[in-house]
Amino acid sequence: MAARSKTPDDDKNRIQTYGKMIDVLGCFSTVDRQLSLAQIAEAARLPRTTVHRILAALREIGFIEQDSRGGNYGLGIRLFELGNLALANMDLHREAKPFADRLARLAGEAVHVGVFNGNDIVVVDREESGDRPTNNSTLIETAPAYCTGVGKAVLAFQDRNVLTKIVRNGLKRFTNNTITTATALDRELAKIRRQGFAIDQGEHQIWVHCVAAPIRNANGKVFAAISVTGPAERISKDRIPILSGQVMQTADSISRHLGYRDDET
Repeated sequence: MAARSKTPDDDKNRIQTYGKMIDVLGCFSTVDRQLSLAQIAEAARLPRTTVHRILAALREIGFIEQDSRGGNYGLGIRLFELGNLALANMDLHREAKPFADRLARLAGEAVHVGVFNGNDIVVVDREESGDRPTNNSTLIETAPAYCTGVGKAVLAFQDRNVLTKIVRNGLKRFTNNTITTATALDRELAKIRRQGFAIDQGEHQIWVHCVAAPIRNANGKVFAAISVTGPAERISKDRIPILSGQVMQTADSISRHLGYRDDET
């Protein structure tokens, strides 16, 4: 019996299935690390039977793990391995390094390059100024996007549904300067869009200040940011005009190196 040839409907169904898998994986975050079948179905807006079938397939390939005690689901180690591989090979990690190093020497402060993962900022490169000793208190691997300079520089250019998710997950207070309401966050992000850079004045760590600017990919999408970071006594308000210019110029250079072209320029 001859095998049935593929039809356009087959391709459409396959794409829809892949989309549903992405929706299921997107239900997890640093806040929602473990979810039940019912919680996933509600968040993904899919029937439980469909979600159960998708979870079984994702578990088979290591993208999802299930707790043997409670039965809840979480992201699998295979996704972590692929994520690390992507970060290690992504153009940003490689291309931004010389620009970040130059900015660190120019500003005389530490420089962080961070990528937005949908909820948090993941630091993929860190450069220290040659004449500044390393201060481990300012070294972070991941941090919430809503209360860091690199995070806000990215969030200001995201779709509304991304911001809604961030707010729904909760705006935890880290210091007295942390933004904890949706209204205040909207106001802050609008200001960032107008001026082209973000400032963190002790919002995540009270003794740390930074100035950050967004980085765009070849399609013009803001997916990362770069910041000058240092102790509050050195990153003073008087230095903001100079540092912001240096950071924005560096971010623009990295964006163009990644293939971004501003048609208005």
